[in-house]
Amino acid sequence: MTKNRTWKVVLTGGAGFIGSHLLDELIRVGLGTSDLASDLRSALGFQCMEIHVVDNFLTGKRENLDDVLSAYDATDLARQGVTVEIHEADIRDRTTLRDILQGAHHILHQAALPSVQKSVEHPLDTDSINVHGTLTLLELAKDQGIQRVVFASSSSVYGDTPTLPKHEEMPPAPLSPYAVSKLTGEYYCKVYAHIHGLSTVILRYFNVFGPRQDPTSQYAAVIPKFITHALEGKPLPVFGDGTQSRDFTYVSNVVRGNLLALIRPHIDGRVYNIATGTRIHLNELIETLRRLLPDRTLEVTYLPPRKGDIKHSLASIERARSDLGYEPVVSFEEGLERTLAWYKHRR
Repeated sequence: MTKNRTWKVVLTGGAGFIGSHLLDELIRVGLGTSDLASDLRSALGFQCMEIHVVDNFLTGKRENLDDVLSAYDATDLARQGVTVEIHEADIRDRTTLRDILQGAHHILHQAALPSVQKSVEHPLDTDSINVHGTLTLLELAKDQGIQRVVFASSSSVYGDTPTLPKHEEMPPAPLSPYAVSKLTGEYYCKVYAHIHGLSTVILRYFNVFGPRQDPTSQYAAVIPKFITHALEGKPLPVFGDGTQSRDFTYVSNVVRGNLLALIRPHIDGRVYNIATGTRIHLNELIETLRRLLPDRTLEVTYLPPRKGDIKHSLASIERARSDLGYEPVVSFEEGLERTLAWYKHRR
């Protein structure tokens, strides 16, 4: 239960793609318009809420925050008991982070350097942010008496083992510095739960996509890159033969998994796949885009496979169903339609 009936939640990486969607849903929880609002209010016992966003804007974007916050009036939010504070800070900055965490109840830890390819080229930066930053956060969370930390991990920790679907008891086999960094963060979360009694929950995301995902970086995920190339009349770049498959997960499903992980009891130190439990080949993704864009001819350029990429990814979500009450609420095709509509609107 929260103290003084005000729930203070800290969202690291809140200016990022997933983080900004979490911010939007947290605001909707406070306003009572989220379908999980009553569950969170009942579990946490709050009337008002403070949302503290932490981002150093290395990969997070201010326009993501503007996109979310422009839909709300700050005065009206405060009148309804919801305040949002943005902190430009690095999760490795122990002094600043300590001040932000003062009096907080929960942490949604999304901050990371989030690219397999970038980690191959910049492993020391990846380790510093994803490992040292996470450890700094956990140490402060322990000292501050945080009630629970929900940690964003990645399906990349499974590597390219042929067994499908991937389940949480499989031995990890990371193939990139990014995957190693996320797995290390997981182990630290488990250790802090075991040694210090800090409640931690680990969520392994599978190929998240949706609005606000950056298509411009050379490290961009495949769906935003495909969509922007399609809308601009450029060939779609496929690294490999297109038969590789992914459990593409619309961002609303990931947001839902995070909120459920905040409140479910008896899950300290546990790992959960957050996905849809279905897989789509890249060539199928291209055909779906062709169906959704009938007025365009989508050409494809097949390129050599990239180092660190895995061939197939598919999640078992049975543990999340059982322990969290998680179900994906948006299908792949519906999510792709929503994402495509957002990018069209932004052109």
